[in-house]
Amino acid sequence: MNVDQLHREVKYKAVTSSGPGGQHANKVATKVLLEWDASHSLAFTDVELQRILHQLQNRLTKDGILQLSCQNSRSQSSNKELVFKRFLGLLYEMLVVQKPRKKRTTPKSVKRKRLNDKKKHSEKKENRRYKY
Repeated sequence: MNVDQLHREVKYKAVTSSGPGGQHANKVATKVLLEWDASHSLAFTDVELQRILHQLQNRLTKDGILQLSCQNSRSQSSNKELVFKRFLGLLYEMLVVQKPRKKRTTPKSVKRKRLNDKKKHSEKKENRRYKY
């Protein structure tokens, strides 16, 4: 993954934040929207890009654009940094290849021990019963 190339591909848009504020909140655009065209990215190899597109298919728009936003801070520049960090974290997470799950089998000795314990327990109960 080429982070410098990602910096060039990402587009930022500043808008006014939602929620309560004051007189100043309605005038300044501190919320940052990040847009990235995933289908035309040059920062990844073809295999990586296919993997990312498959993993992010539910988060992409119809045009293949990923949109993230951040309004945690009052400053536009810090929101810009935060949203880019979150964007990189998301991409790193999508690139991790998970190991295939191996089906676990219970050993025969464990099964045998469980059945023997059940048998001993039932015999103990049987011996307690009143016999005519």
